[in-house]
Amino acid sequence: MIRDVDIKDIWDGRFYAEEDMAPVGCDDCRGCSDCCRMTGDSIVLDPLDLYHLTCGTGKTFTGMIEKEIEIRLVDGMILPNIMEHDENDPSRADGCPFLDKNGRCSIHEFRPGFCRLFPLGRYYRDEDRSFRYFVQKGECTKGGSTPVRVRDWIGVSREEIRQYESFINTWHFFLKDVSARLPLLTDRSRDQVTRYILQVFFVEPYRKDLDFYSQFEGRMRKAKKALAPLLPGR
Repeated sequence: MIRDVDIKDIWDGRFYAEEDMAPVGCDDCRGCSDCCRMTGDSIVLDPLDLYHLTCGTGKTFTGMIEKEIEIRLVDGMILPNIMEHDENDPSRADGCPFLDKNGRCSIHEFRPGFCRLFPLGRYYRDEDRSFRYFVQKGECTKGGSTPVRVRDWIGVSREEIRQYESFINTWHFFLKDVSARLPLLTDRSRDQVTRYILQVFFVEPYRKDLDFYSQFEGRMRKAKKALAPLLPGR
């Protein structure tokens, strides 16, 4: 999800690489779950998030629709996001549907990347198609954060970090490229493209016994080939 804001208004004044220490530590939130409440539709999922959720919960994409996740338009694309808690369910806390009644995350080990990242953000550079991490100022209500290595904070091993960041970059710029071309299409073609992407990257189940990244790369090649005739300028 692209935020239309000036980076200077939301950052702490520096960029971080994966091995840098960033002031984000919160001592396991010290019992706080403020950032998991009033989430609205802000926790947009990517394919890796869905892979983790389906492996961790044992549920399929369709099994979670309208229960824990929903789909909506994001920058012209149809993408899933974590939906807010149903206030009629007394077993859950207000906010994220994966919060238990005590306000603790029930999927912490396989929570979405958006949750892992917070209060970090990513600043994408169009000129070289890369990104850097930054700390979003004023986002964590607790404050007094301690330094933590960025890679450790987002929960990615030294062996996986290159694949992980390559995936993040590829997915971001793929969506951005497609979104930029959608206004050039007819309504029917636009609907075909966005629904195709939802189907290929989210609805079609991922195999739990296979590496996610190789599955994603295969789907990306398939999608780019299938969409080439529909997207002007590709």
